[in-house]
Amino acid sequence: MHLEAFCSLKQHLESQVIGQQALVKQLLIALLADGHILVEGPPGLAKTRAVKSLADSIEGDFHRIQFTPDLLPADLTGTDIFRPETSEFIFQSGPIFNSLILADEINRAPAKVQAAMLEAMAEKQVTAGRNTYALPELFLVMATQNPIEQEGTYPLPEAQLDRFLLHLEVDYPSADSELDILRLNRGEALGTETSKPVQISQKTIFEARQAALNIHMSESVEQYIIRLVIATRQPEQYSEALAQWLEMGVSPRATIALDRCARAHAWLEGRDYVTPEDVQAMAYPVLRHRLLLSYHAQAQGVQANTIIKQLLTLVGSA
Repeated sequence: MHLEAFCSLKQHLESQVIGQQALVKQLLIALLADGHILVEGPPGLAKTRAVKSLADSIEGDFHRIQFTPDLLPADLTGTDIFRPETSEFIFQSGPIFNSLILADEINRAPAKVQAAMLEAMAEKQVTAGRNTYALPELFLVMATQNPIEQEGTYPLPEAQLDRFLLHLEVDYPSADSELDILRLNRGEALGTETSKPVQISQKTIFEARQAALNIHMSESVEQYIIRLVIATRQPEQYSEALAQWLEMGVSPRATIALDRCARAHAWLEGRDYVTPEDVQAMAYPVLRHRLLLSYHAQAQGVQANTIIKQLLTLVGSA
């Protein structure tokens, strides 16, 4: 029943966000695995539309936050407002208290804002003044960032990058998808496009999360995840090139993320067990932003995707 609801949601999102099937699937996996997603790519590729369509389909509020260099932590979290009639300070909550957050161009914000965002993502709470406030139980952040080489952007701290469950790279759609986008936009402008969003309750989402966590994972698949993670910390045991490219391996948070995402992937595929292929499918978005590349790798133009491909080739699944 819950799987059917998520399949219907997936079909609806793919009809609204054309040519970005990977983005849609990773959004659903992040929702199932109770994590946040970082999306990198050029503007205009329906990142905002994807989260908005998801928000329209589930029981939860949506808010878009545009990150700029002059943004203040209180602009995110809210602030205490003095009420003269009662001579008291009343907390006015900020946009971070919505269930679905689109943090647009997150790598343009100053360090103080990053710290406030880090607390919200890591602990699902916000500290304002002397008080701490809990965020909604259903809380998903989808952040977008520009490529670092663009002017006015700053690399996200490693601690914050590690809080993102997934890092997805979005590319331009194909010619056929571009034509479908053109027709969809025209239909919406004319009012002839009447696709109604699927409605999923928070209760369904929480029960689906439990179902995904209960997916069977054999010890051999667990050991495969451990070997992949250890290989990032001890690359010299696998390849001299890997040892030169990797400055630092991934944390245990990556192990947990691979486990949860592989289970969510298997559940979405309609299986009650996890295979090595599920782990391999999730390795790129889970590990991509957690690997710290050496100066040697950066000088050679080696990307994280190249290193992950090498890891999957060198580390056996059996």
